[in-house]
Amino acid sequence: MNTSPTDTQPRVAFLGLGHMGGPMAVNLVQAGVPVTGFDVVPAALDVARENGITVAESPQEAVRDAQVIITMFPSGQHVKDAYTGADGAEGLLAAAPAGATFLDCSTINISEAQEVANLAKEAGFKAAEAPVSGGVVGAQAGTLAFMVGAPDDVYQEIYPLLDIMGARIVHCGENGMGQAAKICNNMILGISMVAVSEAFVLAEKLGLEHQAMYDVVSKASGQCWALTTNCPVPGPVPTSPANNDYQPGFGGALMSKDLNLAVTAIEENGVSAQMGQLAAEIYQKFSEGEGARQDFSGIINTIREDSGDKK
Repeated sequence: MNTSPTDTQPRVAFLGLGHMGGPMAVNLVQAGVPVTGFDVVPAALDVARENGITVAESPQEAVRDAQVIITMFPSGQHVKDAYTGADGAEGLLAAAPAGATFLDCSTINISEAQEVANLAKEAGFKAAEAPVSGGVVGAQAGTLAFMVGAPDDVYQEIYPLLDIMGARIVHCGENGMGQAAKICNNMILGISMVAVSEAFVLAEKLGLEHQAMYDVVSKASGQCWALTTNCPVPGPVPTSPANNDYQPGFGGALMSKDLNLAVTAIEENGVSAQMGQLAAEIYQKFSEGEGARQDFSGIINTIREDSGDKK
């Protein structure tokens, strides 16, 4: 992560200062980037002020003098409404100065990412998307992974900012391809966590201890991130959420959201992806209850319950 202030840092507007966006914006400020921020939640604005972010009275005010406009919103509709205006409000595309670059770090549908990028380009701006991986801990530490969809020149322009907020930046292609990479990755993650959790529950039924199971699989062909980093049982990986009552981490509601985005892409492109669709169904049900506020590895408890075991 680059944390050395320079005299050439662009003026940044950062809209969406929640659990992810707030720490990302703070890292920019600490690296000497002038940041003006806005969020609809007053508490988020209070935290932003305490950490040196200039707080605007409105999103339109935040972007007036910005050279790069970063958005971090819950859904594609939020991004589109912000760009074009909603409920009679002036949109960011109308409020931003000529020559600005729009950088959306939200996780949204691929088609939505391409749509908002086209809206920005049609209005005379440059556009990129860079969804993130790494969770709140990564946002705070400046170690996020960014999957970037943008033309080459725009990628080169935004790279220094991403380098401040993250530890790994991958240029995945043109607009929309950053979202494509994240959605495909998280489909693998969701499927693999279900598989690892089912295997542990089966091992429990068979009388195989967790540590013995882990010692074999972590060095064998079943090895994967869901096992060796986010192990769904307490013990083998002390830093996994399973050792902290399944506090996220990466929440079940977020996994459900990402898998539903994957299903949309599957359906739009006519892909036979039965495991992806099944994982989406499993996490949708999980996120409708307590799982929404748990780490996604808490799915193991649902599998236990469905197996007639309250362990």
